[in-house]
Parts: sequence; structure tokens; C-alpha cells
Amino acid sequence: MPLVATGEIVGRAVRAGLGAGAFNVIQIEHAQAIVAGAEAAGAPVILQISENAVRYHGALAAIGRAAVEVAAAARVPVAVHLDHATEPALVREAVGLGFGSVMFDASALDYEANVAATAEVTADCHAQGVWVEAELGEVGGKDGVHAPGARTDPAEAAAYVAATGVDALAVAVGTSHAMVVKAAVVDLGLVAALRAAVPVPLVLHGSSGVPEADLTRAVEAGLTKVNIATHLNVAYTRAIRDHLAAHPEAVDPRRYVAKARDAVAREVARLLPLLRAVAL
Repeated sequence: MPLVATGEIVGRAVRAGLGAGAFNVIQIEHAQAIVAGAEAAGAPVILQISENAVRYHGALAAIGRAAVEVAAAARVPVAVHLDHATEPALVREAVGLGFGSVMFDASALDYEANVAATAEVTADCHAQGVWVEAELGEVGGKDGVHAPGARTDPAEAAAYVAATGVDALAVAVGTSHAMVVKAAVVDLGLVAALRAAVPVPLVLHGSSGVPEADLTRAVEAGLTKVNIATHLNVAYTRAIRDHLAAHPEAVDPRRYVAKARDAVAREVARLLPLLRAVAL
């Protein structure tokens, strides 16, 4: 199936009142596993590569091209998205590689600087038909510090979208990145207020820390694109640990990494229905 645009997946989900699962890729096995899980669930999916993953690989091109190829070979709609890019140069590189969307993260800047930087990137991307996500109300945890008290103001969010022209907005509603326990409390009332005020799809970052029943409630309250990374990494790592504990003589990484890939595929297939990301 040809590569599809993130905006197409998210737009169809919005119109149907459903969610769209977005899962982060670190290695090619992550991309393969995420697509396999989406195929098992019969759901579209978004592959995300973050700026941190780019830094790990030393460059975007190799892992970016691999993700595009995996997506293009899928039997369900798959989009490829750049996640948490803070540098316009990385955005331009992703667009050149065929990514259909980017998340430009200027949330560490003050409001006026965030608006100016994001508006410029958005105009450049729109000129090339690329969908843009941005963030307002910083979601903590990227550097290991959780900030569950951060909140996005609905009126400010609406003004921000109007000023920048972005296609989707990541909002702070009680979650935090890099959580390995499901203790985040999503402010569903705030989600509903943001949904009423903001004319573009809303994105939940830091979803790995949300109890699974609350993921469904968050989508029902008005969140559409749901980002999950750490939860899959926990499953990936646990599978490798279990295999090596049972087979201490193992030296071929294909044996234990395959177990990790299978574990991630199972989790993606299980999570997508919870996000109501089906039947699109």
C-alpha cells in the first residue's frame, strides 16, 4: 500500500470520532513491529522518528529511509512523521526524505518566540504539502523530569493555532514523557474544553504513563493522535531480557531482537483498539 499522509489518517479519525495511534521508531525492528501490529489490528498507524532517535543514529537519513520503505510495503495505511524536532534544518531534511508530517517543538521558547518560529516552519511545510503539529504548554519528561502539573490554556491554544496555522496541537493535560508506570491522570475536563476551543486535532504526548482505560476515555473526550513510545520500549527490553535469561549462551542478536520485535507487534495490536484506532 502506498505511503499515506499523517493528515489523512488523523483527519479521518477526527471525522469518525476515533483515535489515531502514533508509535516511535528507534531501530528498524520497531518500524517492522509497529506495522505488523497495525496489520494484525486492521488499523492505520503512524511511525514517528524523534530528534532524540536521530541523535542516536547520528543522522536521519538511514533510519528515515528505512521507515519510509517499511511503511510503503504495509498492508494498512501507514504514515511517517518527524517527532519533537527543534531545528528547522531537521524538518527540511525529513520533508526531503518523504515524511508527510512533522512535529516542530518550540515549546521551550516563550510564547511570542514559539509563535514566530512555528509559523515560519509551518509556512515552509505547507508550501510542500506537509502537515505540521506543534506544542503549547510544555509536556515534561524529555530530560527525565516529569511535569504533570503543566496545563494548556484553551483560549491561548486557540490563539496559537490561529497565529501559527498548524494542523494539529499537542497539549499538556496531565501526562509526561518517559513514564514507565501508568500513574498519569489525564484532565478529561480540560481535554473537552480544548476540543471545544481549538479547531484542529489534539495530540496526546506522554501516553505511556496513562492507565489503559483512560486512553480510551481521552480519545472519547476529544484527543485524536495518541503518541506512545516508552511503553513499547519496556516491552522490547523485557523480551530481550527474558530471552537472554533463558538462553545465556545466545550471541546472535537476530534471535533475541526477533523476540523483542514480536513483543512490540503484539502490544501495538492490543493498544490500537483501546485508542479506537480501527476500521478506517
